[in-house]
Amino acid sequence: MPPARLLGVGTATPPTAYSQLDLLGAYDIRDPRIRSVFLNGGIERRYLTLPPIGPDGTRHRESQGELLEKNRNTGIEMGVRAVEECLKKLGADVSDVGHLCCVSSTGFLTPGFSALVLDRIGLGYGTARLDVVGMGCNAGLNALGATTGWARSNPGELGILACIEACSAAYVFDGTMRTSVVNSLFGDGAAALAVCANEDSRLGPQVLRFASRIIPEAIGAMRYDWDEEQGKFSFFLDREVPYEVGANAEEVVDRLLSGTGIRRSEIAQWVVHSGGRKVIDSVMVNLGLTRHDLRHTKSVLRDYGNLSSGSFLFSYERLLAEGRANPGEYWVLMTMGPGSTIETALIQW
Repeated sequence: MPPARLLGVGTATPPTAYSQLDLLGAYDIRDPRIRSVFLNGGIERRYLTLPPIGPDGTRHRESQGELLEKNRNTGIEMGVRAVEECLKKLGADVSDVGHLCCVSSTGFLTPGFSALVLDRIGLGYGTARLDVVGMGCNAGLNALGATTGWARSNPGELGILACIEACSAAYVFDGTMRTSVVNSLFGDGAAALAVCANEDSRLGPQVLRFASRIIPEAIGAMRYDWDEEQGKFSFFLDREVPYEVGANAEEVVDRLLSGTGIRRSEIAQWVVHSGGRKVIDSVMVNLGLTRHDLRHTKSVLRDYGNLSSGSFLFSYERLLAEGRANPGEYWVLMTMGPGSTIETALIQW
């Protein structure tokens, strides 16, 4: 059976970007503690889909129904553009796609994005599809496992993984530190990755293996649940999340490499989820990585914020743009999210 290979990636965002200062002004945020959260998180700008400004000069506070509709409309538009960009880079046509797996954690849709994107983009009606919903920021690698499994079962056929996250559809503005941390961090974006089982090493790196680590004692540290007072769904991030993730990062990476004969020092590139400044720093310290190792993890956070499940693919795209991948070298992909969970994958060029 030929190995599953990563062939190319495409990304998309909404057309409007805002600096952190823009957002503080737009919502008249004056609390010094909240302003500090916005201005000291390593983020310069984010692409967001914000509600219109009303007659009183303030932005409309969206209902839960309006947020769900925004998630649907923004998600479809970004998802379609990301898939089209991915196919364009490959020189492939929509008729070549045999499988579409869509990932999202920013709203609830039935049918899901796989059906909605398939219909909008004109994929064949025989296309296999899968929706991975509600798993959070780690879900891109969970879905990559499913997509590579499909690819190995269908050698030579093209599968697409699309992470579609309209995070601004999950914002609640109530002035609390809980919602302010979320509102300061997440951005809107979509990323699509092509996967195909093929022996030709020139097409892209092969996916060798995966390893996971769930942290049961931190199961409630990251969650998306109902806020009865606001009448909306709301994200929650515990302040201990960065340290929980960092403390468990070494164990899962060691398990990923166990039995391969590959030492951690032999990993040429690290593609780590841009979860936030403290998360990145904690992973860097616990794995003994350098700022250079995580340069794109940090630059994606700076330029886009946390894009949930698609963040690692934005970093992967930037690494590919450097054109420095060498035959035989190993890369590690790492994501983390609710559960609390760390997901990893080992790929080889």
